[in-house]
Order: sequence, then structure tokens, then C-alpha cells
Amino acid sequence: MLRDRRRVLGLLALTLTVLTSGGLDARSGGAAAKGPQAQTQTQDRPVVRRRIPAAARRGASRFVRTELFFGTAKPIGAVTEEEFRAFVDQEVTPRFPDGLTVIKADGQFRGEDDVLVKEQSFVLILLYPLDGFATSSREIDRIRELYKLQFEQESVLRVDDPFLVWVSF
Repeated sequence: MLRDRRRVLGLLALTLTVLTSGGLDARSGGAAAKGPQAQTQTQDRPVVRRRIPAAARRGASRFVRTELFFGTAKPIGAVTEEEFRAFVDQEVTPRFPDGLTVIKADGQFRGEDDVLVKEQSFVLILLYPLDGFATSSREIDRIRELYKLQFEQESVLRVDDPFLVWVSF
């Protein structure tokens, strides 16, 4: 009898948890219909919405965060800091004129030839409005292609934060 009560209470607790843990939809501030972490599918990249207190949203805008990792090793030589800065000025800034962040880093990866490559790299952090995600995503992919062509790179790593971020100025 006690075992049955525990089981019923456990199922009831689980049901209440599922019913009450619905995430907040960032657009309306209300409960999301898709579960604890509702997703908005934008192209092939989902943006996960999570609970955030209404006070934290006041005066803030919905943004997406993308990081790009640019290697500098070339078949002959390396991309210099001056060359990278010129690339940012010519190709990135016109596409994201509202701002960006560049961080110098040391990176490594295993190339297509299975050789470990260690190199200086640059990390570009972009924050851009959710409403313009599709356009920004295309521009980011164009930046990646241009860098690969100009500097003979196998790839430019792209990392999209799956969580919607709130930005206030």
C-alpha cells in the first residue's frame, strides 16, 4: 500500500514538473507551448529560449551570439595581424557595422591530412538581433568563405550559441 502511494505521488510530482516547467517564450514572456526549452527554427540553426525574469528583459533586446575562429597558418607563411585587421575592416565591419569583438588566441586542430596544426588564431565574436538572423547568418557564411579563399584556409570554425541572449546598451 505504501509502495503504491509513493508511486502515485512520484507520478504526480513528475506530471506537475512537466506541466509547470514550460519555458518562457522570449517574444511574449508567456509559457511556451513546446516544453521547457522552446525552440524557434531559423534556417538550420535553432535558437533556444529559456526563462529570464521580466525585470532582466526590460530595456533589453533579443540577440544571437556567433563566434568565428580564424586560423592563421597558410601553406607558406601565416596571416599577419595587419592582414587580419585589414580583412575585418574590409569584409566584416561593413556587414556588422554596429560592433564586434576580436580576441587573439592560440589554437590547434587536426587537418584533413590528419596532421595536428598549432597556430595563432583570432576569435571574432558577433552579437546581432534575432530579428535579422537569416540575413546575418548568410553574411557570416560569406565572411567564412572569403577568408578561406583569401588566406588559403581549410575552414573557419563557426559556433552559434544555442541560447537567445538579451543585450542592453
